[in-house]
Amino acid sequence: MAKAKAPRRALDSYTVKPINKTVKPGDCVLMRPSDPSKPSYVAKIERIESDGRGPNVRVRVRWYYRPEESIGGRRQFHGSKEVFLSDHYDTQSADTIEGKCMVHSFKNYTKLDAVGNDDFFCRFEYNSSTGAFNPDRVAVYCKCEMPYNPDDLMVQCEGCIDWFHPACIEMSAEEAQRLDHFFCENCSSEGQKKLQNSHNTRQSDAKVSSSTAVLSVF
Repeated sequence: MAKAKAPRRALDSYTVKPINKTVKPGDCVLMRPSDPSKPSYVAKIERIESDGRGPNVRVRVRWYYRPEESIGGRRQFHGSKEVFLSDHYDTQSADTIEGKCMVHSFKNYTKLDAVGNDDFFCRFEYNSSTGAFNPDRVAVYCKCEMPYNPDDLMVQCEGCIDWFHPACIEMSAEEAQRLDHFFCENCSSEGQKKLQNSHNTRQSDAKVSSSTAVLSVF
């Protein structure tokens, strides 16, 4: 007679002994890839189950895809720590968990004082079958009309409030970092007036500091 399968039971948490970390549903984790030359997989734990026989614990996860794992591949505006929350679910041994990580919202990620190795961000959900994204549109910036990549330095125009890559406005990164003020090509005339008025109301006869720049892109 065949042995009856031991009933599986849900666990509130589980301590992964090789890394001595306790995980629970809702946590984001790094999981060991089958190919050791590849980076760890990023996943969100949906459920933890034990079969009642001791150490055989499995986790049901929802995978995050890296841009290079998607159908369209990595594009210029994708951040190095960007991942997409997919519709791909799987069940894995809990022992394949290599560590815990944090997947931030895009907004919260851009506010981090420092980005650690275990910090990621997500701004899209991804359909692994069709390659479609949700949302399927995202705000674009600069003359190049590209979505924001938090890895790239950008400067903001005080007139139109748009953001620009230094290279797109013929400026070096060092020059951009020294700016106190910036007005883009379309806003430069009005920006000069605003700065001049502000300068005059301070009742100062000194020249505008060299670190204050009003730029025309030509």
